[in-house]
Amino acid sequence: MRNIRHYPWVVTIMLAFVAMLNYIDRQMISTMRPAMQADIHELVLAANFGRLMAVFLWVYGSISAFSGIIADRLNRKWLIVASLFIWSTLTLFNAFATSFEQLYVLRALMGFSEALYFPAALSLIADYHDHRTRSRAVGIHATGIYLGQVFGGFGATISKAYSWQNTFLLFGIIGMLYAVVLIFFVHEKERETSETSFELRTHLKSLFTSLPFWIILLYFTIPSLPGWAIKNWAPTLIASSLHMDMALAGPLTTISISLSSFFGVLIGGSMADKWYQSNPKGRIYTSAIGLAFTIPSLILLGFGSSFLHIITAAVFFGLGFGMFDTNNMPILCQFVGKNQRATGYGFLNMGGIFAGAIITDFLGKSTDAGHLGRDLAYLSSVVLLIIVVQLTFLKPPKAVS
Repeated sequence: MRNIRHYPWVVTIMLAFVAMLNYIDRQMISTMRPAMQADIHELVLAANFGRLMAVFLWVYGSISAFSGIIADRLNRKWLIVASLFIWSTLTLFNAFATSFEQLYVLRALMGFSEALYFPAALSLIADYHDHRTRSRAVGIHATGIYLGQVFGGFGATISKAYSWQNTFLLFGIIGMLYAVVLIFFVHEKERETSETSFELRTHLKSLFTSLPFWIILLYFTIPSLPGWAIKNWAPTLIASSLHMDMALAGPLTTISISLSSFFGVLIGGSMADKWYQSNPKGRIYTSAIGLAFTIPSLILLGFGSSFLHIITAAVFFGLGFGMFDTNNMPILCQFVGKNQRATGYGFLNMGGIFAGAIITDFLGKSTDAGHLGRDLAYLSSVVLLIIVVQLTFLKPPKAVS
Protein backbone atom coordinates (compact mmCIF):
# COMPACT_ATOMS: atom_id res chain seq x y z
CA MET A 1 0.00 0.00 0.00
CA ARG A 2 2.87 2.37 0.75
CA ASN A 3 3.85 2.32 -2.95
CA ILE A 4 0.61 3.80 -4.25
CA ARG A 5 0.84 7.34 -5.61
CA HIS A 6 -1.31 9.04 -3.00
CA TYR A 7 -0.03 7.11 0.02
CA PRO A 8 1.42 10.26 1.68
CA TRP A 9 -2.13 11.63 1.80
CA VAL A 10 -3.44 8.32 3.16
CA VAL A 11 -0.97 8.60 6.05
CA THR A 12 -1.92 12.24 6.60
CA ILE A 13 -5.65 11.51 6.75
CA MET A 14 -5.24 8.47 9.01
CA LEU A 15 -3.11 10.48 11.42
CA ALA A 16 -5.64 13.32 11.31
CA PHE A 17 -8.14 10.88 12.85
CA VAL A 18 -5.59 10.10 15.59
CA ALA A 19 -5.19 13.83 16.23
CA MET A 20 -8.97 14.10 16.49
CA LEU A 21 -9.08 11.34 19.13
CA ASN A 22 -6.17 13.01 20.93
CA TYR A 23 -8.11 16.24 21.36
CA ILE A 24 -11.45 14.60 22.11
CA ASP A 25 -9.86 12.66 24.96
CA ARG A 26 -8.02 15.64 26.43
CA GLN A 27 -10.67 18.34 25.86
CA MET A 28 -14.03 16.77 26.69
CA ILE A 29 -13.28 16.99 30.40
CA SER A 30 -13.29 20.81 30.11
CA THR A 31 -17.04 20.78 29.40
CA MET A 32 -17.96 17.83 31.65
CA ARG A 33 -17.01 19.58 34.88
CA PRO A 34 -20.65 20.31 35.92
CA ALA A 35 -21.56 16.64 35.51
CA MET A 36 -18.42 15.35 37.21
CA GLN A 37 -18.54 17.66 40.22
CA ALA A 38 -21.72 15.97 41.42
CA ASP A 39 -19.61 12.85 42.04
CA ILE A 40 -16.18 14.42 42.63
CA HIS A 41 -16.89 17.42 44.85
CA GLU A 42 -13.43 18.99 44.67
CA LEU A 43 -14.22 20.03 41.07
CA VAL A 44 -16.71 22.61 42.37
CA LEU A 45 -13.73 24.97 42.81
CA ALA A 46 -12.41 26.37 39.52
CA ALA A 47 -8.92 26.43 41.05
CA ASN A 48 -9.02 22.64 41.55
CA PHE A 49 -10.27 22.16 38.01
CA GLY A 50 -7.39 24.36 36.84
CA ARG A 51 -4.97 22.10 38.73
CA LEU A 52 -6.46 19.06 37.02
CA MET A 53 -6.03 20.61 33.57
CA ALA A 54 -2.57 21.99 34.41
CA VAL A 55 -1.03 18.71 35.62
CA PHE A 56 -1.72 17.21 32.19
CA LEU A 57 0.10 20.11 30.59
CA TRP A 58 3.09 20.09 32.95
CA VAL A 59 3.71 16.39 32.39
CA TYR A 60 2.99 16.64 28.66
CA GLY A 61 5.41 19.54 28.29
CA SER A 62 8.15 17.87 30.32
CA ILE A 63 8.03 14.74 28.19
CA SER A 64 7.65 16.53 24.81
CA ALA A 65 11.34 17.40 24.43
CA PHE A 66 12.38 13.79 25.10
CA SER A 67 9.64 12.43 22.84
CA GLY A 68 11.00 14.51 19.96
CA ILE A 69 14.51 13.12 20.46
CA ILE A 70 13.07 9.60 20.65
CA ALA A 71 11.04 10.13 17.46
CA ASP A 72 14.17 11.22 15.59
CA ARG A 73 15.85 7.95 16.56
CA LEU A 74 13.16 5.26 16.71
CA ASN A 75 10.37 3.98 14.50
CA ARG A 76 7.72 6.70 14.46
CA LYS A 77 4.89 4.37 13.46
CA TRP A 78 5.24 2.32 16.63
CA LEU A 79 5.55 5.42 18.79
CA ILE A 80 2.26 6.66 17.33
CA VAL A 81 0.50 3.32 17.82
CA ALA A 82 1.76 2.94 21.40
CA SER A 83 0.86 6.51 22.31
CA LEU A 84 -2.69 6.17 20.99
CA PHE A 85 -3.31 2.82 22.66
CA ILE A 86 -1.99 3.93 26.07
CA TRP A 87 -3.81 7.27 26.25
CA SER A 88 -7.04 5.60 25.09
CA THR A 89 -6.67 3.01 27.85
CA LEU A 90 -6.20 5.82 30.38
CA THR A 91 -9.29 7.58 28.98
CA LEU A 92 -11.23 4.40 29.64
CA PHE A 93 -9.85 4.25 33.20
CA ASN A 94 -11.25 7.76 33.84
CA ALA A 95 -14.70 6.18 33.75
CA PHE A 96 -13.89 4.33 36.97
CA ALA A 97 -12.37 7.26 38.91
CA THR A 98 -14.13 8.02 42.19
CA SER A 99 -11.90 10.74 43.65
CA PHE A 100 -10.04 13.89 42.64
CA GLU A 101 -6.72 12.20 43.43
CA GLN A 102 -7.45 9.36 40.99
CA LEU A 103 -8.40 11.81 38.24
CA TYR A 104 -5.25 13.82 38.96
CA VAL A 105 -2.98 10.77 38.53
CA LEU A 106 -4.80 9.67 35.36
CA ARG A 107 -4.47 13.14 33.81
CA ALA A 108 -0.75 13.15 34.60
CA LEU A 109 -0.26 9.73 33.00
CA MET A 110 -2.32 10.83 30.02
CA GLY A 111 0.01 13.80 29.56
CA PHE A 112 2.95 11.38 29.44
CA SER A 113 1.38 9.09 26.82
CA GLU A 114 -0.02 11.84 24.57
CA ALA A 115 3.34 13.65 24.49
CA LEU A 116 4.78 10.85 22.34
CA TYR A 117 2.34 11.50 19.51
CA PHE A 118 2.74 14.94 17.90
CA PRO A 119 6.53 15.13 17.31
CA ALA A 120 6.46 11.67 15.73
CA ALA A 121 3.34 12.29 13.67
CA LEU A 122 4.32 15.72 12.32
CA SER A 123 7.85 14.55 11.55
CA LEU A 124 6.45 11.57 9.62
CA ILE A 125 4.04 13.78 7.68
CA ALA A 126 6.80 16.31 6.91
CA ASP A 127 8.97 13.49 5.54
CA TYR A 128 6.18 12.16 3.33
CA HIS A 129 5.59 15.64 1.81
CA ASP A 130 7.97 18.14 0.23
CA HIS A 131 7.83 21.96 0.16
CA ARG A 132 5.04 21.93 -2.44
CA THR A 133 2.46 20.27 -0.18
CA ARG A 134 3.88 20.38 3.36
CA SER A 135 1.72 23.19 4.79
CA ARG A 136 -1.43 21.68 3.31
CA ALA A 137 -0.56 18.24 4.71
CA VAL A 138 0.09 19.65 8.19
CA GLY A 139 -3.14 21.62 7.80
CA ILE A 140 -5.15 18.50 6.99
CA HIS A 141 -3.64 16.80 10.02
CA ALA A 142 -4.58 19.85 12.10
CA THR A 143 -8.20 19.57 10.95
CA GLY A 144 -8.30 16.46 13.15
CA ILE A 145 -7.28 18.60 16.12
CA TYR A 146 -10.09 21.05 15.55
CA LEU A 147 -12.70 18.38 14.83
CA GLY A 148 -11.56 16.78 18.09
CA GLN A 149 -12.19 20.06 19.87
CA VAL A 150 -15.65 20.24 18.29
CA PHE A 151 -16.61 16.73 19.36
CA GLY A 152 -14.89 17.22 22.71
CA GLY A 153 -17.14 20.23 23.22
CA PHE A 154 -20.12 17.88 23.20
CA GLY A 155 -18.75 16.13 26.28
CA ALA A 156 -21.21 18.00 28.48
CA THR A 157 -24.12 17.14 26.19
CA ILE A 158 -23.22 13.44 25.95
CA SER A 159 -22.49 13.15 29.66
CA LYS A 160 -25.81 14.77 30.47
CA ALA A 161 -27.60 12.11 28.45
CA TYR A 162 -25.48 9.03 29.20
CA SER A 163 -23.26 9.97 32.21
CA TRP A 164 -19.68 11.21 32.21
CA GLN A 165 -18.41 7.71 33.00
CA ASN A 166 -19.93 6.23 29.84
CA THR A 167 -18.52 9.10 27.78
CA PHE A 168 -14.96 8.29 28.88
CA LEU A 169 -15.63 4.58 28.33
CA LEU A 170 -16.85 5.07 24.75
CA PHE A 171 -13.95 7.16 23.50
CA GLY A 172 -11.38 4.99 25.26
CA ILE A 173 -12.61 1.89 23.42
CA ILE A 174 -12.68 3.70 20.05
CA GLY A 175 -9.05 4.78 20.42
CA MET A 176 -7.83 1.34 21.45
CA LEU A 177 -9.47 -0.26 18.41
CA TYR A 178 -8.11 2.37 16.02
CA ALA A 179 -4.56 1.79 17.30
CA VAL A 180 -4.87 -1.77 15.97
CA VAL A 181 -6.00 -0.42 12.56
CA LEU A 182 -2.90 1.80 12.33
CA ILE A 183 -0.60 -1.23 12.67
CA PHE A 184 -1.72 -2.47 9.27
CA PHE A 185 -2.04 0.76 7.28
CA VAL A 186 0.61 3.24 8.49
CA HIS A 187 4.25 2.61 7.59
CA GLU A 188 7.49 4.33 8.54
CA LYS A 189 9.18 6.58 5.99
CA GLU A 190 12.82 5.59 5.80
CA ARG A 191 15.32 8.24 6.90
CA GLU A 192 19.00 8.74 6.18
CA THR A 193 20.47 8.00 9.57
CA SER A 194 22.77 5.45 11.14
CA GLU A 195 22.82 4.12 14.64
CA THR A 196 26.55 4.83 15.02
CA SER A 197 26.52 8.44 13.84
CA PHE A 198 24.16 9.85 16.45
CA GLU A 199 25.55 11.93 19.30
CA LEU A 200 22.97 13.58 21.53
CA ARG A 201 25.16 16.52 22.51
CA THR A 202 25.90 17.44 18.87
CA HIS A 203 22.27 16.81 17.92
CA LEU A 204 21.05 19.32 20.53
CA LYS A 205 23.91 21.80 20.15
CA SER A 206 23.10 22.41 16.49
CA LEU A 207 19.57 23.34 17.51
CA PHE A 208 20.31 25.51 20.53
CA THR A 209 23.12 27.48 18.91
CA SER A 210 20.74 28.52 16.14
CA LEU A 211 19.16 31.96 16.60
CA PRO A 212 16.28 31.16 14.19
CA PHE A 213 15.37 28.14 16.32
CA TRP A 214 15.10 30.33 19.45
CA ILE A 215 12.89 32.80 17.57
CA ILE A 216 10.66 29.97 16.33
CA LEU A 217 10.52 28.55 19.86
CA LEU A 218 9.35 31.91 21.24
CA TYR A 219 6.97 32.38 18.31
CA PHE A 220 5.36 29.04 19.06
CA THR A 221 5.32 29.44 22.85
CA ILE A 222 3.86 32.93 23.30
CA PRO A 223 0.69 32.39 21.22
CA SER A 224 0.14 29.19 23.19
CA LEU A 225 -0.86 31.38 26.14
CA PRO A 226 -4.11 32.54 24.49
CA GLY A 227 -4.39 29.27 22.57
CA TRP A 228 -4.60 27.14 25.71
CA ALA A 229 -6.60 29.81 27.54
CA ILE A 230 -9.27 29.55 24.85
CA LYS A 231 -9.19 25.72 24.79
CA ASN A 232 -9.62 25.35 28.53
CA TRP A 233 -11.54 28.43 29.66
CA ALA A 234 -13.57 29.80 26.73
CA PRO A 235 -16.60 27.58 27.55
CA THR A 236 -16.58 28.91 31.13
CA LEU A 237 -16.21 32.51 29.92
CA ILE A 238 -19.00 32.28 27.36
CA ALA A 239 -21.34 30.50 29.78
CA SER A 240 -20.74 33.32 32.27
CA SER A 241 -20.86 36.25 29.80
CA LEU A 242 -24.03 35.06 28.07
CA HIS A 243 -25.66 33.51 31.19
CA MET A 244 -25.83 30.18 29.40
CA ASP A 245 -25.90 26.58 30.63
CA MET A 246 -22.56 24.78 30.12
CA ALA A 247 -24.30 21.98 28.19
CA LEU A 248 -25.02 24.61 25.51
CA ALA A 249 -22.00 26.88 26.02
CA GLY A 250 -19.51 24.00 25.56
CA PRO A 251 -20.69 22.94 22.09
CA LEU A 252 -21.33 26.55 21.01
CA THR A 253 -17.79 27.59 21.96
CA THR A 254 -15.97 24.66 20.46
CA ILE A 255 -18.04 24.63 17.27
CA SER A 256 -17.54 28.35 16.58
CA ILE A 257 -13.80 28.32 17.38
CA SER A 258 -12.85 24.87 16.16
CA LEU A 259 -14.79 24.89 12.89
CA SER A 260 -13.34 28.28 12.01
CA SER A 261 -9.88 26.87 12.89
CA PHE A 262 -10.68 23.93 10.61
CA PHE A 263 -11.09 26.33 7.71
CA GLY A 264 -8.16 28.42 8.94
CA VAL A 265 -5.68 25.54 8.62
CA LEU A 266 -6.94 24.72 5.12
CA ILE A 267 -6.77 28.36 4.00
CA GLY A 268 -3.45 28.97 5.73
CA GLY A 269 -1.92 25.76 4.35
CA SER A 270 -2.86 26.44 0.72
CA MET A 271 -1.95 30.12 0.98
CA ALA A 272 1.47 29.38 2.52
CA ASP A 273 2.39 26.63 0.02
CA LYS A 274 1.63 28.94 -2.91
CA TRP A 275 3.29 32.01 -1.39
CA TYR A 276 6.38 30.00 -0.52
CA GLN A 277 6.99 29.14 -4.18
CA SER A 278 7.76 32.82 -4.90
CA ASN A 279 8.97 34.02 -1.48
CA PRO A 280 10.80 31.98 1.20
CA LYS A 281 9.02 34.07 3.87
CA GLY A 282 5.60 33.12 2.49
CA ARG A 283 4.86 30.71 5.35
CA ILE A 284 6.08 33.26 7.90
CA TYR A 285 3.86 36.01 6.48
CA THR A 286 0.83 33.71 6.33
CA SER A 287 1.35 32.71 9.96
CA ALA A 288 1.71 36.33 11.07
CA ILE A 289 -1.51 37.34 9.28
CA GLY A 290 -3.32 34.56 11.12
CA LEU A 291 -2.00 35.63 14.51
CA ALA A 292 -2.96 39.25 13.78
CA PHE A 293 -6.60 38.12 13.53
CA THR A 294 -6.47 36.85 17.11
CA ILE A 295 -5.60 40.24 18.64
CA PRO A 296 -8.99 42.00 18.28
CA SER A 297 -10.68 38.65 18.87
CA LEU A 298 -9.15 38.30 22.35
CA ILE A 299 -10.23 41.82 23.27
CA LEU A 300 -13.80 41.20 22.13
CA LEU A 301 -13.95 37.82 23.87
CA GLY A 302 -12.72 39.35 27.09
CA PHE A 303 -14.87 42.47 27.16
CA GLY A 304 -17.81 41.62 24.88
CA SER A 305 -21.20 41.08 26.43
CA SER A 306 -23.47 40.39 23.48
CA PHE A 307 -23.94 37.15 21.60
CA LEU A 308 -22.87 38.77 18.30
CA HIS A 309 -19.66 40.23 19.72
CA ILE A 310 -18.53 37.05 21.42
CA ILE A 311 -19.36 34.62 18.60
CA THR A 312 -17.78 36.89 15.97
CA ALA A 313 -14.65 37.11 18.11
CA ALA A 314 -14.59 33.33 18.56
CA VAL A 315 -14.86 32.73 14.81
CA PHE A 316 -12.04 35.16 13.95
CA PHE A 317 -9.84 33.77 16.73
CA GLY A 318 -10.28 30.25 15.37
CA LEU A 319 -9.64 31.31 11.76
CA GLY A 320 -6.47 33.18 12.65
CA PHE A 321 -5.11 30.57 15.04
CA GLY A 322 -5.64 27.89 12.40
CA MET A 323 -3.57 29.86 9.86
CA PHE A 324 -0.83 30.15 12.48
CA ASP A 325 -1.02 26.52 13.61
CA THR A 326 -0.71 24.91 10.19
CA ASN A 327 2.60 26.63 9.43
CA ASN A 328 4.65 25.94 12.57
CA MET A 329 6.18 22.63 11.47
CA PRO A 330 6.71 23.79 7.85
CA ILE A 331 8.50 26.93 9.10
CA LEU A 332 10.66 24.77 11.38
CA CYS A 333 11.54 22.57 8.36
CA GLN A 334 13.06 25.62 6.65
CA PHE A 335 15.66 25.93 9.42
CA VAL A 336 16.44 22.39 10.69
CA GLY A 337 17.48 19.15 9.00
CA LYS A 338 15.26 16.11 8.44
CA ASN A 339 16.78 14.20 11.34
CA GLN A 340 16.09 17.05 13.78
CA ARG A 341 12.48 17.85 12.94
CA ALA A 342 10.88 15.76 15.66
CA THR A 343 13.41 16.98 18.23
CA GLY A 344 12.83 20.61 17.24
CA TYR A 345 9.07 20.22 17.34
CA GLY A 346 9.32 18.42 20.66
CA PHE A 347 10.95 21.48 22.22
CA LEU A 348 8.39 23.76 20.55
CA ASN A 349 5.65 21.58 21.97
CA MET A 350 7.30 21.70 25.41
CA GLY A 351 7.39 25.51 25.36
CA GLY A 352 3.80 25.76 24.19
CA ILE A 353 2.53 23.27 26.73
CA PHE A 354 4.38 24.90 29.63
CA ALA A 355 2.81 28.20 28.59
CA GLY A 356 -0.55 26.41 28.56
CA ALA A 357 0.00 25.00 32.05
CA ILE A 358 0.90 28.42 33.44
CA ILE A 359 -2.05 30.20 31.87
CA THR A 360 -4.52 27.41 32.72
CA ASP A 361 -3.59 27.52 36.39
CA PHE A 362 -3.55 31.32 36.44
CA LEU A 363 -6.96 31.64 34.80
CA GLY A 364 -8.46 29.16 37.26
CA LYS A 365 -7.59 31.58 40.04
CA SER A 366 -8.65 34.49 37.85
CA THR A 367 -12.06 32.87 37.34
CA ASP A 368 -12.61 32.48 41.08
CA ALA A 369 -11.67 36.17 41.49
CA GLY A 370 -14.05 37.26 38.70
CA HIS A 371 -11.36 38.52 36.28
CA LEU A 372 -11.37 35.84 33.56
CA GLY A 373 -12.54 38.10 30.70
CA ARG A 374 -10.17 40.95 31.56
CA ASP A 375 -7.12 38.74 31.87
CA LEU A 376 -7.93 36.93 28.62
CA ALA A 377 -8.13 40.26 26.77
CA TYR A 378 -4.73 41.34 28.14
CA LEU A 379 -3.11 38.40 26.32
CA SER A 380 -3.58 40.27 23.04
CA SER A 381 -0.59 42.48 23.91
CA VAL A 382 1.90 39.59 24.03
CA VAL A 383 0.61 38.27 20.70
CA LEU A 384 1.28 41.64 19.07
CA LEU A 385 4.80 41.69 20.51
CA ILE A 386 5.77 38.25 19.21
CA ILE A 387 4.45 39.03 15.71
CA VAL A 388 6.80 42.02 15.57
CA VAL A 389 9.74 39.92 16.80
CA GLN A 390 9.09 37.16 14.28
CA LEU A 391 8.73 39.46 11.25
CA THR A 392 11.81 41.45 12.25
CA PHE A 393 14.31 38.73 13.10
CA LEU A 394 13.29 35.45 11.39
CA LYS A 395 15.05 35.30 8.02
CA PRO A 396 14.87 31.96 6.17
CA PRO A 397 17.39 30.78 3.56
CA LYS A 398 16.67 32.19 0.10
CA ALA A 399 16.82 28.80 -1.56
CA VAL A 400 13.64 26.72 -1.51
CA SER A 401 14.32 23.49 0.41
